[in-house]
Amino acid sequence: MKANIVEAIQDAMRVALARDKEVVVLGEDVGRNGGVFRATDGLQAEFGEDRVFDTPLAESSIVGVGVGLAAYGMHPICEIQFGGFLYITMNQIASQAARLRMRTGGQMRAGMVIRAPYGGNVRTPDLHSDSLEALLAHTPGVKVVMPSTPYNAKGLLLAAVDDPDPVVFLEPMRIYRGLRAEIPDGHYEVALGEARIAREGQDVTLVAYGAEVQTSLEAAEQLSAEGISCEVVDLQTVSPYDRETVLASVEKTGRAVVVHEAVRQAGMGAEIAAVIQEQAFYSLAAPVQRVTGWNTPFPFVQAEHLYVPGAAHIAQSVRRALQD
Repeated sequence: MKANIVEAIQDAMRVALARDKEVVVLGEDVGRNGGVFRATDGLQAEFGEDRVFDTPLAESSIVGVGVGLAAYGMHPICEIQFGGFLYITMNQIASQAARLRMRTGGQMRAGMVIRAPYGGNVRTPDLHSDSLEALLAHTPGVKVVMPSTPYNAKGLLLAAVDDPDPVVFLEPMRIYRGLRAEIPDGHYEVALGEARIAREGQDVTLVAYGAEVQTSLEAAEQLSAEGISCEVVDLQTVSPYDRETVLASVEKTGRAVVVHEAVRQAGMGAEIAAVIQEQAFYSLAAPVQRVTGWNTPFPFVQAEHLYVPGAAHIAQSVRRALQD
């Protein structure tokens, strides 16, 4: 069937709820209202209030309850309405969920999913558009997943539900409904920790994830008119990310541009650039470029278009890399 990303995520939860009675969905307004973006629309009517239930407006409580459920064998899917609200949950994520397996010597695990939409250029209020993947990736014991298409959104979410450890699943608001594609019916998984080549190329590697994969593909298409061939690597999983695929692509092209809309300082781009420098230095024909957000809080609506990297910013960095 054809679906957008929201519909693919909803279908993944429906499949997970149907195939495993230990799966539950919880969060603010996920029940009768179907969630702020309608990602859980119809699930409570189909599976009942014991399986899909509303919580108080308390994000730390949502994740804390999820940790308790997971510790005793349930498979909770916790919805946090916007990515910026994950700040409130960091104690539960980093101090509890991430450490439970280590703290108990493997006797208990926090196999749970924490879903949250992220990203800008969607005209939201303050704290609603933050991209916190680097903060989460700096937390050992937590996997961080950021899909870019309906197909990998559904497959990655189903894989996250089956994972024995906590997974934070960050969903790109900007392309929630702007991209439709075929997805398989029923259950399938896209492996966590594996990147995909979204576009083959020869001259430069673009490394991206989430909504910026589509922006990178747009830039690659524009640059092809100039005779520049870009390879686009979609990380899919940000932590742990697929170093081997990134390095193999850079070793082929000799140049790399890393793209994300989170702040530049200590972002995933810095980590990826460091690994390329350490392990593919002799393949590089130019310094690794980064195309990122600014080192500021995400701005208000009037300035958000200046913050989120666009295809023109990516194309400019590619040309700079080819000039070196």
